[in-house]
Amino acid sequence: MKPLNPPLTDWHGKTAWIVGASSGIGRATALALLARGARVAVSARNGEALEELAAPHNEAGQPPRVIVLPLDVRDAAAVAAAHARLLAATGTVDFVLHNAATYDALRADAFALETMLAHQQVNYVGALNVLAMVLPGFVARGAGHIAITGSVAGFRGLPKSLAYGPTKAALTNLAEVLYVDLHARGIGVSLVQPGFVDTALTAKNDFRMPALITPDKAAEAMLEGWRRGDFEIHFPRRFTFWMKLMRLLPYRLYFPAVARFTGL
Repeated sequence: MKPLNPPLTDWHGKTAWIVGASSGIGRATALALLARGARVAVSARNGEALEELAAPHNEAGQPPRVIVLPLDVRDAAAVAAAHARLLAATGTVDFVLHNAATYDALRADAFALETMLAHQQVNYVGALNVLAMVLPGFVARGAGHIAITGSVAGFRGLPKSLAYGPTKAALTNLAEVLYVDLHARGIGVSLVQPGFVDTALTAKNDFRMPALITPDKAAEAMLEGWRRGDFEIHFPRRFTFWMKLMRLLPYRLYFPAVARFTGL
């Protein structure tokens, strides 16, 4: 079967920009790409964590293998400045992963507009700020790859996901439209759909998380998906398979099923 994207099999000489790299999936992915020979730019608000990530990989007197670009994705000017610094250091960007996210459990009976808008600004508007920087260069070159981290929480409405889920659903639609528009131009687009991964965000959950995996396992699944040229990369499949089946249920079956599954 023909891959949906140009397969990413050789990372040597490539520059990857990981936005949301200070911990969890983003950090694990940055380290996995470094191990495969890529030069990696890392961004997040926590500059100290980024410097700690970079230190073992950068040698004095040598061009850095890890370029540290602290930023807040909500700040379009900060994203633009980081992108300019990256281009000045490397000349080009071959791959970008938007992985920055915030998460707080929220239900409608405790609706908080501030929380809703905070999720929108980080999870969705943050992705737009990054796209505004990298897309013109990718289009001009007819090359590059955009990866966006969604979530199975965006598949359908779930309890406690009032603020988080809609932003991930929006990212799913965004990635699909990007693929439709950019595939013929030679630009890869992939959508990463994790289940439960052991990160600082999922540590906020007060319920049992089925099929919980480590960030390293998540990064392995992502790199394998990019190697195959997949559009959607979802994991762990023993969990996401069932979540994808739930998407097919009519509402009169879905709502009772999710109530039984979650106990809420």
